[in-house]
Amino acid sequence: MNLPACSLGCRLASHLSRWILSSLVLLAIAATGSSIQAQEVAKTRAFHFETDVVSILSRFGCNSSGCHGKAEGQNGFKLSIFGFDAPADHISLTSESRGRRTNPAVPERSLLLQKACGDMPHGGGVRIRKDSDEYRTLRNWIAAGLPFGEPTAPRVVSITVTPREQLMKFKETQPLKVVAKFDNGIEEEVTRHAKFQSNNEGLAGVDEHGLVTTGETPGDVAVMANYLGAVDVFRVLIPQPVVVPPSGGNDQPKNGEQKPPEGGSTNFIDPLVDAKLTKLNIQPSELCNDTDFLRRAFLDVIGTLPKPDEVRKFLDDKRPDRRARLIDDLLKRPEYADYWALKWSDLLRAERPTLGHAGAHAYYRWMRGSFASNKPFDRFARELLTAEGLLRDQPAGYVFKAVKQPGEQAATISQVLLGVRIECAKCHHHPFDRWSQTDYFGMEAFFTQLSFKPTPQGEMLLVRDSGPTKHSRTGDVVFAHALGEPMPAQSPDGDRRKLLAEWMTSPKNPFFARNVVNRLWAHFLGRGIVGPVDDVRLTNPPTNPELLDALAARFIESGFDVHQVIRTITASRAYQRSAHPNPTNERDEQNYSRALLKRLDAEVLFDAVCQATGTPEKFAGVPEGARAIQLWDSQVNHYFLKLFGRPLRATACECERATEPSVSQVLHVLNSPELQSKLSHESGTVARLVRRYPSDNSALIDELYLTVISRLPTADEKAVATKYLQDHESTRRQAAEDLAWSLLNSLEFVFNH
Repeated sequence: MNLPACSLGCRLASHLSRWILSSLVLLAIAATGSSIQAQEVAKTRAFHFETDVVSILSRFGCNSSGCHGKAEGQNGFKLSIFGFDAPADHISLTSESRGRRTNPAVPERSLLLQKACGDMPHGGGVRIRKDSDEYRTLRNWIAAGLPFGEPTAPRVVSITVTPREQLMKFKETQPLKVVAKFDNGIEEEVTRHAKFQSNNEGLAGVDEHGLVTTGETPGDVAVMANYLGAVDVFRVLIPQPVVVPPSGGNDQPKNGEQKPPEGGSTNFIDPLVDAKLTKLNIQPSELCNDTDFLRRAFLDVIGTLPKPDEVRKFLDDKRPDRRARLIDDLLKRPEYADYWALKWSDLLRAERPTLGHAGAHAYYRWMRGSFASNKPFDRFARELLTAEGLLRDQPAGYVFKAVKQPGEQAATISQVLLGVRIECAKCHHHPFDRWSQTDYFGMEAFFTQLSFKPTPQGEMLLVRDSGPTKHSRTGDVVFAHALGEPMPAQSPDGDRRKLLAEWMTSPKNPFFARNVVNRLWAHFLGRGIVGPVDDVRLTNPPTNPELLDALAARFIESGFDVHQVIRTITASRAYQRSAHPNPTNERDEQNYSRALLKRLDAEVLFDAVCQATGTPEKFAGVPEGARAIQLWDSQVNHYFLKLFGRPLRATACECERATEPSVSQVLHVLNSPELQSKLSHESGTVARLVRRYPSDNSALIDELYLTVISRLPTADEKAVATKYLQDHESTRRQAAEDLAWSLLNSLEFVFNH
């Protein structure tokens, strides 16, 4: 039927009007429905942004440093790292980008949800499933009108992980449960929103749901749970499966039994170590022989190889206390001060580019003099912390010139002297520990009074009145207070560093003595009781807390005597064990059941090369005869030292010194023209020994072995070496160089064992 154009237009207009009207009605109904739903949600659930939303964002890593928590954010969307600034995160989600990230009218259309569940492209992939409790929580929070929550809303004060401890077998699983306690006394399970992390993935891992799975290595693992800044730890002990002895083996322990430790207990260390090994069903290795102990002690105590006559003298000593006597003799040698001043110069940043030539040298000399005189370590720390006046008279004050800003000074002192890392708390609550920004600025306030002033007599370190230290986020004034201590009501009078030094060196301090003995233990045993040694925190507990406490107590009783700690450690069976494993401890690198192979420090290794080849090195800008462990300047240009991991002293972290072997290092030792020139030098060891023993191959071989690897050859080694020299009689010196070269390239030379 043909209709007039006007009639058709009127009917179209009528249909359009009804469509628009119906659409408006539907939108009104939808809005009313959303409003009703939001009201219903509000009636049943009082949301709090930090507890309900930030916990989910943290759980799925949205506010981590690898995602939207990085400094510049991600794709225009920025959250505070680990959710430390909830008000700013609320604004970012609800107001920024014209509020497109959250849509209370139609919550499902919110960008936050669409990207998280994969309805829209998302660089982080699908993070939250639509059928999950987390999705429903976020959706209902948006529908409820994006509330931030009342300021008086309950806050998390602590969390508890259950079980607390567990004995687990290889390849076993254990689910964890996390309960949060709020400041109103209410407790709530928050496992699904907690974050989990293992401190040793090689022993046991944990998934995002809190399911712990052990591996196939015995040991002790701590699994951290974190919820809204509160942390707790689950400890798991993984014993070695009991080894069933072969049929007829009379010298093997019976099934379920432990062979008694060899020798009697030498001091309090061994019962504590042995008790842990018994729990783990690990049988320790036998004691090392005298030649291994001699080389190990020389390298550990003074960073120097023993000479052939020193090896012979020790092996000829039949006194039962010869090992203890050796340690006493080494502690008196000048190389002891050289070596330990080098180690602490790395940590305390004795760097020439920052301090200048004279300043860095004076700073180093103060450290070396402290170790040469065995200055009590609490006095060493007090002198370092409270230095004031002319730097030429108080060279310990250079630490505040090496690290210039008060916050950096607080972080460096905490890391070096307490073993506690607080630097990340400058910007947010420590993600793995209890330290807050207030704790960080409380430590910073101890150092804000310091300044330097040039004078005709030289630079002077002054203590002056300073303005208040303010919290970078809240703007609140923070008064100086030590870690774990309450903040005073007002700023302390006078030089605040003196209060810090008094607190730090007190026998009651929970960190100082433990940090020092833990560093010493790590040096001598190859692994700290807390590892890394400068990362002490609740979520990285000691593997043997009783041992750490006992060492710290003995250190305090001795008057903070470092020599006494060294004597105690080196006298223990734990230190004197062989590096040869047995079937029960071959995978144990955590519990001191055997000596660990330790690659020599760059300076120690190069000195060993020079000593073994009999060709000293002339370092640029350093007097003739100086050894690598005497180089106070870490900037001395030297390819070998750089290649083998000498630190630049740019940070206070132990990790700056590279100790892991590399392919480049292996190739250098194998092919270096520099090392070859030392081996073939006319005044070197090989040339000298070949001239001394022109026809005595046996004596030549003995001397080469004693010189390079500090022991005599075995019968098999001597037979092989003798045949090689006989087969190359016409080029005997070159053959001797080849023999020395093979010893220099052996693991026995490059590693301390």
